[in-house]
Amino acid sequence: MKRYLWIKLLFCYILSALFMFILLNTYASNRYEKNLIEDKKSLLYNEAASISAEYMTGFYNAELSLSDLTMQIKTIGAILNARIWIVNTSGLVISDTKPNTENDDLINVMEIDPNFLDETFHDRTVMKGVLSEPMVSVVYRVINKYPVQVRGYIVIHSSLSGIKRESTQVMDIINICFLLFLAFLSLIFVYLYYLINIPIRKLNKAASEYTKGNYSYTFKMKQRDEYGRLADSLSYMAGEISKLDDYQKKYVANISHDFRSPLTSIKGYAEALQDGTIPYEMKDKYLGIILFETERLNKLTTSLLALNSFDNRGTILEIVSFDINHIIKKTAESFEGACTQKKITLNLIFSLKETFVDADVGKIQQVLYNLLDNAIKFSHHNSTIKVSTVEKGDKVFISIKDNGIGIPKDSVKKIWERFYKTDASRGKDKKGTGLGLSIAKEIITAHKENINVISTEGVGTEFIFTLPRSEGFLL
Repeated sequence: MKRYLWIKLLFCYILSALFMFILLNTYASNRYEKNLIEDKKSLLYNEAASISAEYMTGFYNAELSLSDLTMQIKTIGAILNARIWIVNTSGLVISDTKPNTENDDLINVMEIDPNFLDETFHDRTVMKGVLSEPMVSVVYRVINKYPVQVRGYIVIHSSLSGIKRESTQVMDIINICFLLFLAFLSLIFVYLYYLINIPIRKLNKAASEYTKGNYSYTFKMKQRDEYGRLADSLSYMAGEISKLDDYQKKYVANISHDFRSPLTSIKGYAEALQDGTIPYEMKDKYLGIILFETERLNKLTTSLLALNSFDNRGTILEIVSFDINHIIKKTAESFEGACTQKKITLNLIFSLKETFVDADVGKIQQVLYNLLDNAIKFSHHNSTIKVSTVEKGDKVFISIKDNGIGIPKDSVKKIWERFYKTDASRGKDKKGTGLGLSIAKEIITAHKENINVISTEGVGTEFIFTLPRSEGFLL
């Protein structure tokens, strides 16, 4: 990973540098040179206009001699580093700031290029034997106002190589600055490499350890940026996976234990019946035990499937409006035999004759069944279980309160865990799976409501859950 990241960053660095270098020395250079030429043409044109205004009128009116005019334009040409021509209407150069010493003949522009004087600007003027190198030229027409006519031309030439040289000098400075910037950028790239690579190596190491199952591996990130948040998330995830791993081991152990016990009884009694160890007259008793243990397995399997449906978000609630008081009465009736056996009184107290809620009838009936079953199991003989409903605002509070053995303080928060049984209940609850309260919690949570418990060991326990109040009708 380290090698690949370094190569990628280096490739990006080189590619960026080459792209910028080529861009500067092609497009930018040509663009800058064209701008210089345009600026030069504008400058030459303005100077030609100044010469026309200050000297040409006096020259044509014989107030300024040709020699004086030549002297003036030589001074201007020296300042501009340019060659200036005064051309008459026939195209003959009558004054030249840099006369051609090799050829004393006068220059006739019309003979060299008949169209030269017709255009104001020339980006590249080439006149062999007259101009020593390509020039940028400006042709300014000297116009007589009354009558309107062209009286002559002012032509100013400036060296194209001088412009190119100026452009090259500027581009050299830019390239030097660019090289210095590349050196600085290389330091930035190195810094970014270590800024990215060190946290990634730590994260990769942590991920590798967690993959091996070493969830206790810890690492620290000083950054409080995205890497720091990612590290926190990874550590949190590892902790949750560790808890899940422990939970799964405990889950499997509990299932194995709860399945093994009834299966062992069924297998033992079935073999005893088969080989004749149990007398014939006793077979009904042990067949009853086998049926009892089979029912335990069936109940455990049903509860596990119910919880699995909640875990997979596969349970769809069928929300309807119904009278919760009516459902409580029907559920209480199913415990008539168990209550008679233990001489327990179910005291149903409703604040109103009818109390309508919006919920899934079947699921809420299962909650009531689990809570009542739990209350009856852990209530003393000759005791009372109070079931009540009270409306408060837009909620209905359903309470199931017993006077049984209660829940130890250190176990109150654990009773919602699957398969959890308090030490006191293990000896008393022989048929329980430890899943009833978990199922009740999942159902109420699926309704987006709350279920709570208040318990004092040796005094009793009260479960309270809420449902949304409705103005519905009786089912």
